[in-house]
Amino acid sequence: MDEALIKDHKPAWKGGDLPYKASYGKLMMWFFLITDTLTFSAFLASYGFSRFKYQDSWPIAEDVFTHFPFLHGDHPLLFVALMTFILIMSSVTMVLAVNYGHKMEKNKVILWLSLTIVGGAIFLGSQAWEWGHFIHGDRGGIDTKTEYVVHIAEGEELSSVYTLMGVDVHDSTHHHFSVEEVISNLKDSAQYNIRLAARNSNNQPVYLPNTESITYLENNATEVLLGANLKNNEYGHPLFADYFFFITGFHGFHVFSGVVLLIILLVNVIKNTYEKRGHYEMVEKIGLYWHFVDLVWVFVFTFFYLV
Repeated sequence: MDEALIKDHKPAWKGGDLPYKASYGKLMMWFFLITDTLTFSAFLASYGFSRFKYQDSWPIAEDVFTHFPFLHGDHPLLFVALMTFILIMSSVTMVLAVNYGHKMEKNKVILWLSLTIVGGAIFLGSQAWEWGHFIHGDRGGIDTKTEYVVHIAEGEELSSVYTLMGVDVHDSTHHHFSVEEVISNLKDSAQYNIRLAARNSNNQPVYLPNTESITYLENNATEVLLGANLKNNEYGHPLFADYFFFITGFHGFHVFSGVVLLIILLVNVIKNTYEKRGHYEMVEKIGLYWHFVDLVWVFVFTFFYLV
């Protein structure tokens, strides 16, 4: 080994060396992201365990997330796909902000940081709208003694309690239906029936004929569920709603925190804080956090909506 290199290199364990020349701030950000990764991993592992345990009554994502603002009809997973695209594109704008920070081009950093903030804000607004829709519900379900939530169908097409009762889902004057009212309307409307939570051997939904549906509800129905909260869930097992609110809410809190950090960062860029320091490392550190938030959403999206 070169003698000059040996002299320049400090003895092992004496400190002073910078592995890969990473600053203290960047190393601490990586430590935080690693611990946060373990936290999200634990949450998603718990979700996976519960889904496996209650797979017969676990909601089907295509039946739950069918809404799209200002559009009628079902559009399964389209809105959440748009949300995901917006968040991923905000990672692209963040990369460009970091790139121009390295080049000390203040105006372009301002531009791409601003677009990143807009993307994060749109995602948060979209998530708030999705939460509102999830809480309000749009189909209704019927809880039973078997702990399974069954749904109203028309033949072998999923329908809703609101349609059966002849009530507009957006009519705020109707907040509750009794089991007796649902059964009575089923008797008067032979075209309607119920879909069970359990699936057959081919993993297909089980639909009961009208008369069998009425008998099933008379013997098993306990309550009509409208919407979802931490106790009841019209879409299926209540744990699904618990995990949905907690995990997507926890991720949403991370996105909100990231947007706040980005706004502070943008203000500092405008005030020439980093020009005076001679570097834009802070943009890179916040960028690491933002990319992490986007990556976590990919896993949340996969677990909740795709698998």
